[in-house]
Amino acid sequence: MANDDEHYVYDEERGEWMPASELAAKQAAEGSVEVRDAVGNLLADGDQVTLIKDLTVKGAGQTLKQGTLIKSIRLTGDAQEIDCKYPGIKGLVLRAEFVKKR
Repeated sequence: MANDDEHYVYDEERGEWMPASELAAKQAAEGSVEVRDAVGNLLADGDQVTLIKDLTVKGAGQTLKQGTLIKSIRLTGDAQEIDCKYPGIKGLVLRAEFVKKR
């Protein structure tokens, strides 16, 4: 039996009416971005990663060597970018394709 207090909204994508709570849950699931490393492991905030190749850091005049450990990454909402902290480099953003989860 349907709850009379529940609000319904029109989902234009599916072309039908659905409960507002169901639509909100669907939109939240679509908003989450999966970030995967070079070998396909799912990354999350706080993970440690290592570099799989030497990377020249633009603007820092520094090269990070293969095997460098990056601690406590943060996801940015982009499927290919992760935000990192590394001594001597401010605002370091790495592409997920160049790291491997540890």
